Amino acid sequence: MFGPFERAVAGRYLHARRGERFVSVIAIFSLVGIALGVATLIIVMSVMNGFKADLLGRILGLNGDLSVYGVSRTITDYDTLAGRIRKVAGVEAANPLIEAQVLLNSGGYNAGGLVRGMTQDDLRGLKEISNSLVAGSLDEFGSDDTIVVGTTLAERAGLTVGARLTLVSPNGAATAFGTMPRVRAYRVIAIFDAGVNDYNASYVFLPLHAAQVYFQMPHQVTQIQVMTRDAENVGPIRTSIEQALGGTPVRVMDWTQSNNAFFGAVQVEQNVMFLILTLIILVAAFNVISSLIMMVKDKTADIAVLRTIGATRGAIMRIFLMCGASVGVTGTIAGTVLGIVFCLNIERIRQGLQKITGTDLFNAEVYYLEHLPAKLVWSQVFEVIAMALVLSLLATLYPSWRAARTDPVEALRHE
Repeated sequence: MFGPFERAVAGRYLHARRGERFVSVIAIFSLVGIALGVATLIIVMSVMNGFKADLLGRILGLNGDLSVYGVSRTITDYDTLAGRIRKVAGVEAANPLIEAQVLLNSGGYNAGGLVRGMTQDDLRGLKEISNSLVAGSLDEFGSDDTIVVGTTLAERAGLTVGARLTLVSPNGAATAFGTMPRVRAYRVIAIFDAGVNDYNASYVFLPLHAAQVYFQMPHQVTQIQVMTRDAENVGPIRTSIEQALGGTPVRVMDWTQSNNAFFGAVQVEQNVMFLILTLIILVAAFNVISSLIMMVKDKTADIAVLRTIGATRGAIMRIFLMCGASVGVTGTIAGTVLGIVFCLNIERIRQGLQKITGTDLFNAEVYYLEHLPAKLVWSQVFEVIAMALVLSLLATLYPSWRAARTDPVEALRHE
């Protein structure tokens, strides 16, 4: 499509001579704008992908892909139901547990918390907890007075392994003086770091038997937590579990239903950010139009001479298409490399900026996670590249067409 003649003339035009620096400066700014737009779009989309994937993995790792609840408040025959669920294809684990809200008290510290009662084997199978212990161990987990807490709660309440944490439940025993809350102190045997600040601050784990005693639920649980092999395609597994438990008064809810609003908001935010940041590339494309129009005006006499020595309108159009496309392609390549390198080293860059500025650039209490994640999705990277190239090419069409329409007679009339 582009012959040696077009390439040679386009290359000469891209190297500005004395007196033509202004047009070249605009072209450079256009190139930088496209590069920054592409890099920014790749970085932001990767960070949001990483945020979504990391948060989804941690939430599902702690809460399970599905949960089976009793139609009433509790489930009694939970061992039998859990056994039937484990036989369903695609199910990795089914853990009966008790979940209830309490008041956490230690010295002068008071805060709301969520208690989960689980067996020792089930808690060991919960890798987000068992593989993230920062102090203590789960060997003693099973005694009626033991408890496992998160790092944020331990820091705020001044807890260490061996310290006592008091649980206060408002659902207490009815007396002549009113309902008396249940109060009991438990010994901290382990401290975990789940990587999600909310969980580290409010989740505590009790042995299942101890939770049944504390919440007065003998031989009962509040739900059965189910882990699957493919959380992204949990719908068919949920249907299979409902069929396996047919006739049992339970309801099954998967993560897409229980966290639909949260992850829906993240997806909407991701789409909106993509559209907003696309405007950066669009503005850079308009700069390409401006620089090419000025180049066409500046090269009007040259275009007329080329036409008189035999250059066709198509050749003139291809020359300026190459000038604009070179800016777009170079900017896109530079932006892609910059964006990918930044994403691969984003945590190091964050830590370096924090040391230089002395500020916390990623507050775990605000952003849920305790590090800045980034996940490159190559299909999205290619979409960004394709979009930048298309916009850059479209930006060259009108100036190139105007150059091809130049009348050599009129252009040389006053030369």
